[in-house]
This record gives sequence, structure tokens and C-alpha cells, in this order.
Amino acid sequence: MADKAIDPLHQFEIHALLPIKLGATDVSFTNSSLWMAIAIIAVTSFLTMSMRGRALVPGRTQSMAELSYEFIANMIRENAGQSSMRFFPAIFTLFMFVLFGNLLGMVPYSFTFTSHIIVTFGLALTVFLAVTVLGIALHGLHFFSFFVPKGVPWIMMPLMIPIEVLSYLTRPVSLSIRLFANMMAGHTMLKVFAGFTVLMIGALGPVAGGALGMVPLAINVALTGFEFLVAFLQAYVFTVLTCIYLNDAIHLH
Repeated sequence: MADKAIDPLHQFEIHALLPIKLGATDVSFTNSSLWMAIAIIAVTSFLTMSMRGRALVPGRTQSMAELSYEFIANMIRENAGQSSMRFFPAIFTLFMFVLFGNLLGMVPYSFTFTSHIIVTFGLALTVFLAVTVLGIALHGLHFFSFFVPKGVPWIMMPLMIPIEVLSYLTRPVSLSIRLFANMMAGHTMLKVFAGFTVLMIGALGPVAGGALGMVPLAINVALTGFEFLVAFLQAYVFTVLTCIYLNDAIHLH
């Protein structure tokens, strides 16, 4: 137990809370599933409770909900155009799910499901397939002109087209790795610094360790604040890139 307490990677282990087998397939309800459900409940509760009063002069929670709405609406207009507002529900849901997943991971003894590549890749692949299908539905075969760069000499096309296709196909990989790596690295760093602080105080004793431990403790507090910023920033980056991919599918370039 002591080793697990200071192991920075132990926090990312997935455990089955409700073992379920469908033939040879394991579909158990895990701690990751639990915190995804908690994130959905938290988002729904936040939006429902904050907008319940529908006050003309909003309070704090209603202001936060309205700011969230306007923030995503402006993001879509700026990066995908006014015509893309019909996709607002999907993009708003994606942003809030990732944001609350990141923030709930900061709660002690919680689980950060966005620190797992399978989760972030699943979200990124869903976005990738959705915008690709949308682009083909809107433009037909003309969608594939997206892979033909404008202004490039025809003699260079046999080289440029495969590069463009490869770049397009790596979108879900880069999108998922960015979120997963930042969340996993941040939580690992916090665990390592917190472990060092505890070990130092234990080695020096309550008096000397308590005095000298204030410095690394202050660093831990600062890193925690920074990690909250990263949690929001990564949700923003994931969503704004989704809007850019949506813009490419709708307008081509």
C-alpha cells in the first residue's frame, strides 16, 4: 500500500467496479465509466440548476452557464462560420464533457478519464468521422479536392497529395494525444512533487520538515493552480480544433 501511495502512475489504473462479460468481451463498469457518468451528471446538473430561475439579472451560476454558452457560440462563429451554428449542441456537449472530465480529475481520489488515450482517441475519432461524413454528404466527390493543394504545380501533385492525405488521417491521432499527454503529464507531475514533499517532511521530522516543507508545498499549490488552467486550456484546444475541422468539411479550401 505504501508503494501505491507514492506511485505516480497508480492513479491511472482502471479497475472493474461491476464485472460484466458478454461472451469473450469484457464490458465491465469501471472507475473510468463511473467518472464519465459523474461528469455527465455534473454538467447536466450545472446547466439545469443554473438556468432554472431564468432571471433577467443573472446570478453567479446563471452567469457562468450563459458565459459558457456564449463562449462556445463565439468559438463556432469565429472558426467555422455562422452556418455551423446548427452543430452548436454537439460542440457544446463535447466541450463541457471534456472540461468537466479534466476538472473532476483534480478532485482528490477521483479518476481522470481524459488521461487515457483510448478515451481521447474515441472522442477524436468520433469528431474525425463525423466531419468527414459531413464533408462528403455536402460536397460529394468534390470533397476529395481538399487533398489537392491550390497553387501547387501539377508535377508536384504525386508528392503533395499523399502528404495531404496522411496529414488529414493523422488528425484524430494528434487531437487525442495532445489531450491525453497533457492531462497524464500534469497529474503525474503533481503526484511526484506531492510525494517528494511528504517524504522530505517525514525524513526531516515534524519541526524541521514542517518548516522546510513550506517551500515545496507552495510549489504544489502553484502547480495545482496551473493544472486547473491546463484543464480548461486543453478542453478549449480540443474544441477549437473540432471547429476548424468542421470548417474544412463545410467550406473546403
